[in-house]
Amino acid sequence: SAVSSHTVASVIVAVVEGRGLARGEVGMASIDLKNPEVILSQFADNTTYAKVITKLKILTPLEIIMSNTACDAGNTTKLFSLITEHFKNVTFTTVQRKYFNETKGLEYIEQLCASEFSTIFMEVQSKYYCLAAAAALLKYVEFIQNSVYAPKSLKVRFQGSEKTAMIDSSSAQNLELVINNRDSRNGHTLFGVLNYTKTPGGSRRLRSNILEPLVDAETINTRLDCVQELLQDEELFFGLQSVISKFLDTEQLLSVLVQIPKQDTVKTAESKITNLIYLKHTLELVEPLKAALSSCNTPLLKAYYNSLEDTRFGIILEKITTVINDDTRYTKGCLSMRTQKCYAVKPNINEFLDIARRTYTEIVDDIAGMITQLAEKYNLPMKTSFSSARGFFIQMNADCATLPNGQLPSEFTKITKMKNTYSFTSADLIKMNERCQESLREIYHMTYLVVCKLLNEIYEHIHCLYKLSDIVSMLDMLLSFAHACTLSDYVRPEFTDTLAIKQGWHPILEKIAVEKPVSNNTYLTGGNNFVIITGPNMSGKSTYLKQIALCQIMAQIGSYVPAEYCSFRIAEQIFTRIGMDDDIETNASTFMKEMKEITYIIQNANDKSLIIIDELGRGTSAEEGIGICYAACEYLLNLKAFTLFATHFLELCHIDALYPNVENHHFEVQHVRSSAGNKEKIAYTYTLSRGYTEEKNYGLKAAEVSSLPSSVILDAKEITNHIAKQILHRQKSTPEMMKQRAVYHLAMRLVQTARNSRLDPDSLRIYLKGLKKKYEASCPAPGQNGEQQ
Repeated sequence: SAVSSHTVASVIVAVVEGRGLARGEVGMASIDLKNPEVILSQFADNTTYAKVITKLKILTPLEIIMSNTACDAGNTTKLFSLITEHFKNVTFTTVQRKYFNETKGLEYIEQLCASEFSTIFMEVQSKYYCLAAAAALLKYVEFIQNSVYAPKSLKVRFQGSEKTAMIDSSSAQNLELVINNRDSRNGHTLFGVLNYTKTPGGSRRLRSNILEPLVDAETINTRLDCVQELLQDEELFFGLQSVISKFLDTEQLLSVLVQIPKQDTVKTAESKITNLIYLKHTLELVEPLKAALSSCNTPLLKAYYNSLEDTRFGIILEKITTVINDDTRYTKGCLSMRTQKCYAVKPNINEFLDIARRTYTEIVDDIAGMITQLAEKYNLPMKTSFSSARGFFIQMNADCATLPNGQLPSEFTKITKMKNTYSFTSADLIKMNERCQESLREIYHMTYLVVCKLLNEIYEHIHCLYKLSDIVSMLDMLLSFAHACTLSDYVRPEFTDTLAIKQGWHPILEKIAVEKPVSNNTYLTGGNNFVIITGPNMSGKSTYLKQIALCQIMAQIGSYVPAEYCSFRIAEQIFTRIGMDDDIETNASTFMKEMKEITYIIQNANDKSLIIIDELGRGTSAEEGIGICYAACEYLLNLKAFTLFATHFLELCHIDALYPNVENHHFEVQHVRSSAGNKEKIAYTYTLSRGYTEEKNYGLKAAEVSSLPSSVILDAKEITNHIAKQILHRQKSTPEMMKQRAVYHLAMRLVQTARNSRLDPDSLRIYLKGLKKKYEASCPAPGQNGEQQ
């Protein structure tokens, strides 16, 4: 299944770091053994190596190669120790530093890169570290695979870290983007919600997009146009879906095609023949795919249609059909596939092959004849069966009672019985199977010679297949987005400088819950970029925070979003600090883990980040916790980043008196008296409102619901009241401060109207008058002492 195919890691990565002054400059090269694409990247990273670790987490490597100088006992580099700490289950291989050779790397790329991708030279000529990594990687892969890549057959691309948003690995885990935290086999993740892909390539693409969303509004809108067209044109949607679902794993097919084994064995011969049949099957789908796309209107789909006009598809298919039978195709079932392989090559191309086939046919006929004779001889209902492990054998449905003495005749051996089905063979049949295998080997060998000659002619046109696999996986992902939209009411996002979500809900919760989750609004602008959220335990704070991050990611990969209306500001990084588990492995208490996460955010956040913090400073005493929260808030307040901060420290809410860009929101709860009238219960509304929560001592109420003894709870209430009296001193807000705040809000609204307004002059006038009234109302009249708690 598509899911299990990712979980099997197949990527090999080489990592090398500059020495001396160039420390922190990292080069990486990776190749997926199932997809013949070499990805090079080189970037400067800070001392925490966050980018390297994030990139590696996304690649989920099978093996990491580093130079032996980085791993020498006694002076391992920081990068090496960080990577080994983060990737405990990944094989580490050290190779000598001399293999990390940039000149050799450039030679390798010149020799192996398909001509269409040759612009890569311009990009990587001076990027020595990624070239060095590429040299070590390709040398190593050819060594372990025992095969070399065909010249000019690989796709090589350079991927800086600029074109995608960065989501660090702990945020990806907190938000459950691709793995569910409770049960890793469970599909309740963002990937699970959006994954209706039909091909392995499509689901791989979706996964990497979710982990690295786009940051370019134009590209995102191009994708959204496609999704919109797929939603509006049902015929196009179903037409494409039925063609796409017939594609096999094109990337894996390519990767086997471009490898030339160093020695020929029956196994390599057989796999090459199978691959050629797969290739024919794939190329025959190009025409139906074009037909399905013929009526589309959006630029991206049109561009895909034009790419499919490439004459090379026809050329390759023509070359294949001169040698291979027209009706040879991919089928399910081992015997039928074996027959397809035997008769793949047309007759009269190689006479020895024709002779070997005749022999094979005769043997198969003899086997069938022999089994019919045996059935008549013993008067038992025997029939011929085949399995790839046993070859031909005899099967029979019979009750034990019908057999003479309840036993099979003595000439039959290797008897197994499942319910009423006997499987067995005989000495003669085993001999016939051996003869059969021998003639098969001969057929495969001859066919292989023909196939190799054919493949050598195809290599020069191979580039069009990279294009095809790219198109198929992209269409598959877009269809998957459209499919997800049809199942719930998602809306198309807009991109502005404001984060505004009207009635948005949590996409994963919707899949789990029976009824639709309660939806909520979100509004952050350059002038109100910091929201503090309070509310009792279980009132919905964490869900709300995660929902905003998930919606942001959905919008940035080109999917529709679960809301009535939404506009986003593109985030270049998404940080979250959620969850409160300690980590025994890295010896970090709850508090240390919180500090590490917030440090990481403060070091890496910039003005275009989205930051989500679900409680901070809980692993220590209340005073210190409040202090740390306050200081972290003050730091983040000065960035233009959008920050949402959930907390139980109500003292933190007063920060809005000092900083006009802070807004307070809370989750409402209602108190319901039980019918007996002696107990109050809390009813959660899960609705967000302005201002901070009025609830007092909701921790105690939560404790009451649990089965703590009542004496303990009464005691707690008394102590709490006592302390509260001591602390209760009110903060006063001067008229001067209120006026400043009103002016600030007015200015922000005006700037925003000037930038984004689409109103006609009359409506604009009415809107501005409304703003003026609001401003006058929020300015304190002279002589009135504004008092605020």
